[in-house]
Amino acid sequence: SSVLQLAARRRSVASTDMNAVSSRSHSVFTLNLTAKHEERNQIIRGKINLVDLAGSERLDRSGVEGKHAKETMSINKSLSSLTDVFSALAQQSSHIPFRNSKLTYLLQPCLSNNGKTLMIVNISPTEASVQESMCSLRFASEVAKVELGRPKRGIQEVRKKEQNSSTSKNRRGARNEV
Repeated sequence: SSVLQLAARRRSVASTDMNAVSSRSHSVFTLNLTAKHEERNQIIRGKINLVDLAGSERLDRSGVEGKHAKETMSINKSLSSLTDVFSALAQQSSHIPFRNSKLTYLLQPCLSNNGKTLMIVNISPTEASVQESMCSLRFASEVAKVELGRPKRGIQEVRKKEQNSSTSKNRRGARNEV
């Protein structure tokens, strides 16, 4: 099965009074990229994080109880931690609270000076969800104020020894494929 099928099977969802298929967790897909520029003897590395945040919920509106209520509180706590990180970044604080949640700790490299971030916010068009939609838009507005600076390029010079070792590995791999 594909990686996406595996992720879909592991995704936690439940029905609530607000959403028939509500995400009960955040989802993070990380793609590490490596390329070699033969002419310049350079290895270029990059990373792309695709993050799907579970939406915040009000317990009284969602009607969840027990295990799902704990999930809701955990989701809201991690979103609050993410808000704290963006606020600290916007204020250029000397301390950024990345360790306050697993989510912010995981996203630390792309929210530091090493990356760029793009956020897409999905809001509900219903009148009953105006309060949640306004919270989401205020959050996005605060995030838009954050300047992370220029991302650093992940370029590494290849030394002759590494280059020869890499070439011999490629030759062995090619023989094994035939």
